[in-house]
Amino acid sequence: MKLISPSLLSADFGNLQRDIEMLNASECDWLHVDVMDGLFVPNISFGQPIVKHIKKHAQKPLDVHLMIEEPGRYVQDFRDAGADILTIHYEACHHHDRVLHAIHDAGMKAGVVLNPSSPICLLEDIIQECDLVLLMSVNPGFGGQKFIENTYSKVRQLRALCDRKNPQCLIEVDGGVNLQNAPKLFEAGADVLVAGNAVFKSDDPQKTIHDMKN
Repeated sequence: MKLISPSLLSADFGNLQRDIEMLNASECDWLHVDVMDGLFVPNISFGQPIVKHIKKHAQKPLDVHLMIEEPGRYVQDFRDAGADILTIHYEACHHHDRVLHAIHDAGMKAGVVLNPSSPICLLEDIIQECDLVLLMSVNPGFGGQKFIENTYSKVRQLRALCDRKNPQCLIEVDGGVNLQNAPKLFEAGADVLVAGNAVFKSDDPQKTIHDMKN
């Protein structure tokens, strides 16, 4: 499976509707929405009102990535705002099973995110509850960072774990993804690539998405 989820963190906030409509007309599969609280990560970004606005114009599923402390408090809020997929950071949550079940009960797909320094073995006991796992290939909180090369190895490790315990689980990669490393990530076993600057700073974003998928 080769899915592309462009990150709206790299969109033109003054022309957000225009950029969403461009993505609607593209071959992208999801729209990636980064939510930051200024605590778990240094920056602050979209909250529920912006997600609601995005949902009004989006024709693709919203892939909402919570980079926030205690994400379990906001599951229903983001469902009400229009999230279709909700991912929580392993490092920001104490009761992973409980929150993943709450996400499913709210009618969304549920995923766990791992920071670059967090090992794959942390997922051994919860992988069966996940519809997807998002591997950060940069440190969370900032766009435009350089891709961490060890990500290929982590994707392969995660693919082996999924094949053993939950073959339906999708592997998503976020951070520094571009046309050069996308083929290697898919080859390593990734299913979904989040691309921000590579798409929105391209002269032809729709062609970049097409090339990334193909």
